Amino acid sequence: MKKVLLSSVTAVALLSSGLWAAEANNAPQPKKVVKSNASSQSVSAKAVNNAKAAAKAQKSEVKVVKEAVDAVALTQEVLVALAQNKKDEALKKLEKAIGKLEVVMSHPKAPALIPLDASVVVSEFAGTAYDAENAVITSIALLEKKRVQDARLIVQTLKDEVDLITVNMPLASYPAALKLAAKFLHEGKVEEARRVLATALSTFVEVDVVTPLGIVEAQELIAAASQVAKTDKQLALAHLDAARAALKKAEALGYTSSSDTTYKMLNEAIDKIQKEIRGKNEAGKLFEDLIAKLKEFKDKAVKSFRK
Repeated sequence: MKKVLLSSVTAVALLSSGLWAAEANNAPQPKKVVKSNASSQSVSAKAVNNAKAAAKAQKSEVKVVKEAVDAVALTQEVLVALAQNKKDEALKKLEKAIGKLEVVMSHPKAPALIPLDASVVVSEFAGTAYDAENAVITSIALLEKKRVQDARLIVQTLKDEVDLITVNMPLASYPAALKLAAKFLHEGKVEEARRVLATALSTFVEVDVVTPLGIVEAQELIAAASQVAKTDKQLALAHLDAARAALKKAEALGYTSSSDTTYKMLNEAIDKIQKEIRGKNEAGKLFEDLIAKLKEFKDKAVKSFRK
């Protein structure tokens, strides 16, 4: 588990260096942050743990194809053999790799991308929305000063998510590359074969499914608030404050959704529920609507990236 937070010492050092004095003068001032109580923190922790467990469950469902993994290992062994000038050994291993992939290709429902490996990476941003906003301002100032690497060190910490990452072999091109390399070896074109194999090993497709933790936390906190609104107003209000803070952090970190619902609408809905709880406390339907909107928002905020 990775926990990341822009160091306050680093931020002070950047500010005191005069790096972006003009920007600092115009930077937003710290907002009052309502700290969630221990119960709200516990609900947030549960939400994060559930998100991790869900990603791990999805990982276990990824069917890694042994023949494809073996073919990749054999491809690497072929390159080693070629480097040692063992052409005959390289050719035998290459033909064995081709045979393994022919088994995969013979399956009538073979997918275009064959899973080779799967992993779950958790990155938790330990700060608040204000910390995230401050880090963004700092990184922009650094980029304006062409201090790209310094900015990169900050930007790469601005993650609060669970990533399910799969590495896949493109079935349309990888077996063809091995066959071309074998042809080159039969023709005595060792260097050409080596280049084809090296290129083939660089064509794997990484698919990264990103789930924003702040939105997941908000879901769990709002659900918890709905359960105690009638029996413990203060706890319900605290959960809703924590949900708002989680959404603000997610927004500050740039997590977007293709849903018609917006962060502004979600925050307005939370305000409306809190007002109702403080009044007649008949917020049942309001909770139902918000929970439904947030679910849709979260589902459409989960993004899949190919690298």
